[in-house]
Amino acid sequence: MSTLPANEPRCADPSDARAIELVIEGRPRDVGSTTVARVLPSPKRRMVGPFIFLDHLGPVVLAPGVGFDVRPHPHIGLSTVTYFLAGTNVHRDSLGTVQINRPGDINLMTAGRGVVHSERAEPAFRAAGGTMHGVQIWLALPDAHEDDAPSFEHHPEATLPAIAPAEGARGRVLIGAAFGARSPIRHPSEPLLVDLQLDAGASLELPTEAPERALFVIAGELCVGDETLSADHLAVLGSAPALATARTATRALLLGGAPLGPRLIEWNFVASSRERIERARAAWRAREFPVIPTDDQEFIPWPGDPG
Repeated sequence: MSTLPANEPRCADPSDARAIELVIEGRPRDVGSTTVARVLPSPKRRMVGPFIFLDHLGPVVLAPGVGFDVRPHPHIGLSTVTYFLAGTNVHRDSLGTVQINRPGDINLMTAGRGVVHSERAEPAFRAAGGTMHGVQIWLALPDAHEDDAPSFEHHPEATLPAIAPAEGARGRVLIGAAFGARSPIRHPSEPLLVDLQLDAGASLELPTEAPERALFVIAGELCVGDETLSADHLAVLGSAPALATARTATRALLLGGAPLGPRLIEWNFVASSRERIERARAAWRAREFPVIPTDDQEFIPWPGDPG
């Protein structure tokens, strides 16, 4: 760990090495019309609890007329969690949903046995341009729910409980329960997801109830144990209590939950068996998935296929 000037917040005692098991750095990946930092899955760690996928988009400034677009594509065996910090776009799916994603809101789409969705720039935002910033998360589904019917939920920011767990610390419980608050969102994988904002110098003891936990830094810099974490770094936490101290104003996601067992991930599909993946791949290639009623003119082909 680098030496800090005397007037800056310092990390915890370096002897507290049990606080973090592993640090993962996001890797650049092209998605739609822009680039994201892909954090999960990683060669170092494929899942944290039910969290099997985490992309960090931006912050990126899009010029007028550009927009952020992802054409229709399928999912099975997972739930998508879309959470924007800046910018707007429009979610459409094969259930007939048309929903604007706004900063602070949660869109939760459960694919179950199969769904198709797209993400398109909201027309006014595309025309004006602006900053896009957010995260896209996939939650793997438990074995008993892999073949559930698809569903969609929209949860406005005002419905997600605000918290102030320590001096200089604030945020919202997005999914699950932490810091004495519980989100209205229920999910069969019982995940924990908390948006935290810490002022420079603020410290926060992280809850230990989730069997597996991680802390993802969206912006800023903080210390956990003997590690200094900057933006696009995810720290997989150990079982011991951990104290997070912000070196600068910092925004981070606390995530976790109980492990579900081994999962396969191939393209946009998550499953507990190879047979489910192969069946979904054949169905997408044969155009047997349902279409999006309001976005049925394009689709993303299976990687390597023409289209």
